Amino acid sequence: MDQRSSPPKTLLVTGGAGFIGGNFVLSAVSDGLRVVNLDKLTYAGNLETLAALRNHPQHSFVQGDIGDRAAVQALLREFRPDAIINFAAESHVDRSIEGPAAFVQTNVTGTLGLLECARDYWRSLEGEARAGFRFLHVSTDEVYGSLSDQGAFTERTPYAPNSPYAASKAASDHLVRAFHHTYGLPTLTTNCSNNYGPFQFPEKLIPLVIQKALSGDAVPVYGEGLNVRDWLFVGDHCKAIYRVLAAGRVGETYNVGGNAERRNIDVVRSICTLLDQRSPLPGGASRESLITFVKDRPGHDWRYAIDASKLHGELGWSPSETFESGIATTVDWYLSNQPWVSRVLDGSYRLERIGA
Repeated sequence: MDQRSSPPKTLLVTGGAGFIGGNFVLSAVSDGLRVVNLDKLTYAGNLETLAALRNHPQHSFVQGDIGDRAAVQALLREFRPDAIINFAAESHVDRSIEGPAAFVQTNVTGTLGLLECARDYWRSLEGEARAGFRFLHVSTDEVYGSLSDQGAFTERTPYAPNSPYAASKAASDHLVRAFHHTYGLPTLTTNCSNNYGPFQFPEKLIPLVIQKALSGDAVPVYGEGLNVRDWLFVGDHCKAIYRVLAAGRVGETYNVGGNAERRNIDVVRSICTLLDQRSPLPGGASRESLITFVKDRPGHDWRYAIDASKLHGELGWSPSETFESGIATTVDWYLSNQPWVSRVLDGSYRLERIGA
């Protein structure tokens, strides 16, 4: 196993005002790490997520683009991080159907710029600093394409992306692999299943359903709701990333899954039940009556499932949350944090459907 000589103390985190990145930054600072947080603050980046770190001495936020080489180089010179963790990405399939060019710009061209800066910075290091440096790239299971009713994605599954989003992430994964094999850059890649939990932008399935159902609005479900996803609680994902950063083998990929396959319709029904218990509709009507089946997404992948046995076997990670515990925690968080949701929705997104 390719163990680091010492744990990282300073991280450059890109996309750290987004959903997964924001949760990771909050956790890392809480654990005593110094975090330099670079985020462009597009529609999905939200400084409200980082409100608890306002004026925190261990957190420095910088608004900027991972493709801005001069800005990234300046941050690397000033803060001398022990690792770079790349969360920065355009990440919504429906948005990639509407406008694929932005996904190529950020996920491919932007990642390339970040990799070139990381390579040059790593080459400038000496001794333990050079030996311990890592570039960890956070990716998705969607690069593998779609599964039938059987089987699961492993790290050896051939790439077969089916959406512009997935194709752009696949390209970024290949660039990370190439920079390790061509230049020796000490990279790590994680490919995760569908995340959910606190601070998720409410265009994704779970927070969208929570908001629609809470308001008594129609709850849209693509097709017949039979598409299957493996659901991963974001806190478990953050722990997996830190474990890979601390002890993962350089040049390797690790799949991260929640062991929680569910059909979309069953996820929606679970949320409706939890909301009925916690915040009943007037008259006691069931929120399942709000479910409305709508025309399916173009090219909608049938099923994703992750085999995370490599991560468990090599690094001892496994998810702490079941789907039942994680979804209850998530619903409770959104009920307790409606002001956060309201401020997010003050922007351009209004829970409308996109990518039709």
